Amino acid sequence: MSQSLVLQGVITKISEVQTGESKAGKSWKKMGFAMETLGEYNKTVYFTVFGEEKVNNFQKYNKVGQEVEVSFNAESREYNERFYTDLQAWKVYVQTSSTEFAAQAETYHEVVSGEQKADADDGMPF
Repeated sequence: MSQSLVLQGVITKISEVQTGESKAGKSWKKMGFAMETLGEYNKTVYFTVFGEEKVNNFQKYNKVGQEVEVSFNAESREYNERFYTDLQAWKVYVQTSSTEFAAQAETYHEVVSGEQKADADDGMPF
């Protein structure tokens, strides 16, 4: 059974489009973007978008500062005894309402804060 990987946040940076040609002679197109998650402890996460259609759609509908929900696949590869992880976005959904997004983030914040208060005997935030 597969569980969907989804994060919500704000796009903070969009990289330039990269193009190339595969060994088989097919052209490819990719780009990346950074997103800051919402919550008490914000994290910056970098995603890649691969394929001409996905790159074109991303450029058409997304911009820096926009609140989005990203569905993605995580993949790791080993090279020279080191692992490299790529988060490949396959759907970037623009949040339609800032109020709704803030309410979801606040609900998440309350749940996390409640769990932390229960475990906060050692004074550490994690």
